[in-house]
This record gives sequence, C-alpha cells and structure tokens, in this order.
Amino acid sequence: MTPHAYLCLVLHNHQPIGNFDGVFEQAYQDSYLPFLEVFEPFESLRISLHTSGPLMMWLADRHPEYIDRLRMLVESGRVEIIGGPQYEPILAMLPRRDRIGQIQAYGNWLHRTLGVRPRGMWTPERVWESSLTSDVVDAGIEYTVLDDFHFRAAGLRDPQLTGYYLTEDDGRVLRVFPGSEPLRYTIPFQAVDATIEHCREQAHRSPGVVLTFGDDGEKFGTWPDTKVHVYENGWLRSLFESLCENSAWLKTVTLEEAVSQTAPVGKVYLPDCSYREMTDWALPVEAQETFDDVSHAMDDQPQWTELKNFVRGGYWRNFKTKYEETNEMYARMMHVSRQLAELEASGHGTGEIAQIRDDLYRGQCNCPYWHGAFGGIYLPHLRNAVFQHLIAADNQIQHLGGANEQTIEASAADYNFDGLQEVRLSNNRLCAWIAPGRGGRMYELDVRDIQHNLLATLQRRPESYHRKVLAGPNDGGDQVASIHDRVVFKQADLDQRLQYDRFARKSLMDHFYDNDADLQNVARGEATERGDFVELPFETKLRRGSDRVQVQMRRDGNAWGIPITLTKAVTMYAGSDRLTITYLLENVPQNQPLHFAIEMNFAGLPSGADDRYFSDVNGDRLGQLGEELDLENALGLSLSDRWLGIDVALEINRPSSIWAFPIQTVSQSESGFELVHQSVCVQPHWIVTGDENGRWSVEFELAARCEQKSQTVHEQEVIRL
Repeated sequence: MTPHAYLCLVLHNHQPIGNFDGVFEQAYQDSYLPFLEVFEPFESLRISLHTSGPLMMWLADRHPEYIDRLRMLVESGRVEIIGGPQYEPILAMLPRRDRIGQIQAYGNWLHRTLGVRPRGMWTPERVWESSLTSDVVDAGIEYTVLDDFHFRAAGLRDPQLTGYYLTEDDGRVLRVFPGSEPLRYTIPFQAVDATIEHCREQAHRSPGVVLTFGDDGEKFGTWPDTKVHVYENGWLRSLFESLCENSAWLKTVTLEEAVSQTAPVGKVYLPDCSYREMTDWALPVEAQETFDDVSHAMDDQPQWTELKNFVRGGYWRNFKTKYEETNEMYARMMHVSRQLAELEASGHGTGEIAQIRDDLYRGQCNCPYWHGAFGGIYLPHLRNAVFQHLIAADNQIQHLGGANEQTIEASAADYNFDGLQEVRLSNNRLCAWIAPGRGGRMYELDVRDIQHNLLATLQRRPESYHRKVLAGPNDGGDQVASIHDRVVFKQADLDQRLQYDRFARKSLMDHFYDNDADLQNVARGEATERGDFVELPFETKLRRGSDRVQVQMRRDGNAWGIPITLTKAVTMYAGSDRLTITYLLENVPQNQPLHFAIEMNFAGLPSGADDRYFSDVNGDRLGQLGEELDLENALGLSLSDRWLGIDVALEINRPSSIWAFPIQTVSQSESGFELVHQSVCVQPHWIVTGDENGRWSVEFELAARCEQKSQTVHEQEVIRL
C-alpha cells in the first residue's frame, strides 16, 4: 500500500472568565485573527477548531466580523467547530447535572450562532475519568481528543497511538483521539520539516494512519516570542505550504471526517489522567520535586523509554488538597449548584433559572481552580471572577426564596467537605463563613451588593518552580522555547521576594507573639507563634434573635505555656453591612504582659493605585494599599477601593496598635515569573495584662460599605437551553 496519512489539526482557543478585556484583545490580534488570515487562502486545508465559551461570546460581541468569517469557513467545510462545556470547567469537578448542562448549553449557543451542532468536544485540560464517558455521550457528544499520554498510561505503545479508539461507560460508547505529544513539541517550536518528517515516518510504518495534533491556539502568537516566529518569520505559512506540497500523501481532515472515513483502531479504557505536565503539577510540592529529579536522573537509563510510559504524577482532584483556596471555591460552587437543583425541583423561579444557571456555570471556569505553567489560582482577578458569579447566583436564589432586609440566618454544616462543621451567617448585605474547627477563622466574607468575597485570599507557599527562581533568569537561548523551558523575571530580584506563610491568610486568626515582635518580623513570617489558637478547634454555640444571629467560639488553650481561655463572638444584624466582633481573654496574668494580635486579610483591594488607599477614623489618607503601616493608639483603619466601590472599615473600642502590610506571591505565568499582590493583611495588636479577675477584652466592628456604581458589576449574555 502506498504510504499515506491523515492529519487532524485541532486548535483550542481559550480565555477565562474574569480575564482583562485587554488580554482578550491582545490575544485576538496576536493569535486568533492572524491564524485565520494565514489559513484562509489555503483552500485545500481542513482544521477542527474549539473556541471556549467565554472567548467565543467575547468575539461575538467585540469582533462579529471574525464570527462572520468563521461561519463562511464552516459552511465551506474547511473548519469543523468543536464544542465542549460552555465555560471551560474541569468536568471531573462538576456534578453530573452541570457536566451535561454545560455541554448542551454551548452546543445550543453554537447552533444558534454558527448554524452547526458540534459532534465532537474539547475536554478542558484533558482531565479525564472513565465515568465521564456516559455523561459526555448523554450530552450529545460522539468524540473527543485526549493526549497520547492517557493511552500510554493504559499500556498502549507508540505504534498504537494513532487513529481513534472506542471507550465505554454504562453502555454509552465514545470515540477518543490520542493527541500526539511529539507534534505538540514540534508545532510550532521546531522547523516545519520536523512535523512533516514525523508524519512521513508514521505513514510508512502504518499506511492510512490518522495523526492528531491537539493543543492551544495561543501557541501561535500569544506565547512568548511566537508572534515573530509564527507570523513575521512565516513559520505558519510555511507549514501550510508544506502540507499543500505533500498533499498527495498527507491530507488534512477534520475529526468529523476522520470518524466518517476511517474505522476505530480498537477499544480502550483510559485511566484517570490528564496531559503529562498536569499530572506533575497536581502532586504535592515535595513529591513533585522528587518526581522531577528522579525522572531527569533516569533519562540516560536504557529502560527508561519503556518504563516512563507507566510512570505518571498525580491526580487533578488533589489540587483541592494542594491548595486550600481551590477547595473553598469548589465548596462554594457546590453549595450554589445544590441550591439551584433544589430550586428547580421545587418549581419556583422558573423565569429566573436561566440567569442563575449561567452565573453558576461561569463560576465553574477551570483556570483559577489549579496552578501549573500559567497563573491559575495565583491570579486574583480570576479568583474574584469565580466568586463574583457564584455570589450573584446565590443572591438571586436568596431573593427567590423570599429573603429581604429583615432576613437573618445562621446555619451549621460541613460546607467545605473537611469532616468538620462550618458556620454560615447571612443577611441581605453580607454572608460570612466561619470554621470553628480551624481556629475559629472566618474564611469567606461575601459582600452581596458588589458580589465580592473579601477573603478570596491566597497563602504564600513553596512551589517546585521556585528552584528555578532561586537559580536566576534564563530566556531559553536563541531558539523559540516552550513556556516550560523559559525562566524570565518580570521584576528584578524575585529570588529575594520568596516568602512562605505558616497559616492560611484568612481573618480572625488569633496570635500570641514575643513582646518585642515588630512589623518586619510579622510581615516576613519570622515572628514566633507562642499560642495554640490559630488552627486548633473551638467549642461553638449558635445564638439566634429576631434581628441578629451570633456564633460564639471558646477555646481553653495556652500561650507561653500559660493556660488561657479565649472566647470570640461574631454577630450579624438584619439589614446591616457590619459585623460586631468581641474577644474575651480569661486567666490572663496581671504580672506578665502578653503580646496578642488578631489577623485579618482582605482580598480584591489592589496595590499601586491612588484610588486604593488606607485612611484613619478621621478620614485622613495614610497611603496606597500595598504600603506598610505601623500605627499606635489607633481606634480603627479603613481600606478603600474606589474602582470596586467599597470601604472596609475597622472600628475598635480601645486604643490599639495596628500593623498593615501587603501579601505578595512569586508565581509563574506564560510570560515569566512575576510578583503578584494577593491581599492586604491588617493586624490590630496589644500588650495585654489581666484585670483583677484575669480578664481582658476588646470589641470592634467590621463594616463593608458599598457605594452605588455607575455600571453593573458584570454584563453577560444568558445561556438558555
């Protein structure tokens, strides 16, 4: 048989919910538009294109001319539109109802907009579990693309990693294409000939073979250095010209054509997996470093080529244990999803269901739920966007349930799936989530008016790539390097900015420090913890009144070995944007001063702008957020964000010293390593001694005052099934 091959070029274009409009526009100008312009003249070529829901809807709004051009290519049979879940969630993270709902919602949108109903789908981040098969098929999908890494993990060898396979769950059959890792690394980083020769070798070995390239469209212009390489230096045009020149034996086809024209290679059941790098990133840091070291050490071993097919890293779901903040978003999302399901089952609010569901689906966008080569969970605007939509959905659910200015609620349940009970206090202005079993910390504080979680914070923690930061910059040399190989600093001296937190960056975290601890000790994480109140459990009582609810937490602990009882209470009032917080210390010695501090953190209040600032109780400005403050004899502090439209005010009933300082992380993005402002830490602190009864107390109010904004927090198109 004459050697010949089919090549499926599958592009995945994506921008997440919450990304800046300028990032969308830049990616459009650098990647999506020029790719289409280079592709259009090559009339014999075929591609399959997946554009995620957030990006496609942005394109329809901002660049309808792109949608028109895309529609013409679809109608001519040159582009196959690939579907998927509407807002690019990790499917393994969702309950079944939302998996199916997201896939169907996007299929319906594409049918209305482009006139086609997709038969295939892109699996976000190629995170796969066998049990997804039946849900994907029930959503109307016939085939998808995963990585050949999934197939190797199932025991298949390189000659078998072509064409497409059948897989099955609960009697539903799905076709799965193995995306080629060799093609992912030749396109576009090596000379065009490397791609053609790889295809030629496969054609000679298995005439009629189907080869699949499936990867990010941002590799073509948005990734560092690729715009010049791919477009200005003509790499992409050369690829298309070479494909046309070799069309006698190498034909580009869509996934749909491959399914229609070729038979499946066989049947396979794939293990829970993702692409190779993702399995590395999902590991705990120490395990990730060990895995990386061992893998590199084995490179020269003759058996490693065969052995590495059976070696892989971790499991995507463990991002929920690697990052506590991921689990917080996930738990909040699940709470909203359950509430919506109950609302639908009750038959209430049918007219508003579409809007609530759309906000829920937007809050499931995967990017801030994990971290790897790109920013992920380290990007505050992406975390804030997830909470924004989840809070918006929750607000509407509460409204449909009859909540009003007189509504005040307190409930306890295992909201975050840690085996302990958390407390939820809610009115029409605020929603506070408190974990008595974790030091009585407040881990979420939703401001309903602006749909913002003031505690969408992030703990500074080690990352495996910090070893690269400590080693210094390396731009990858003269070649166009993969993002995994480049070490570029976006700010100077990042190796000096690595700091790690012992505890989560939440609020109502109770510290006992050495008496001489100062701002710099605490800000750098060098102050020694002398008490046992920060993370250990408190006894809890809920109290309910006609216009208020209160959670009271008590712990018999110690500081410096001295038995101390700490009681704290959080009170929420109907219709109020304030929380009253009281502390009582008992058994405090009269002759031994103790240094006591209450840590609070506030997220979504960026640094480096004049309209984000501190002020005292008299309204006098004290500097931009992100500066350090060391106040004495203060009765409060305010943090203002004029763009967000909020003043977070702390008012204390006794003169206090207050530290305030920024929390910044060193993280990895597609363009390099960068310093990111995560939150502002505020710590009132006192040198305390007991009264004649060994008691010391303080009371303060925490208010989240919102101003009416001239524009809505978000404008969106509602997806209707």
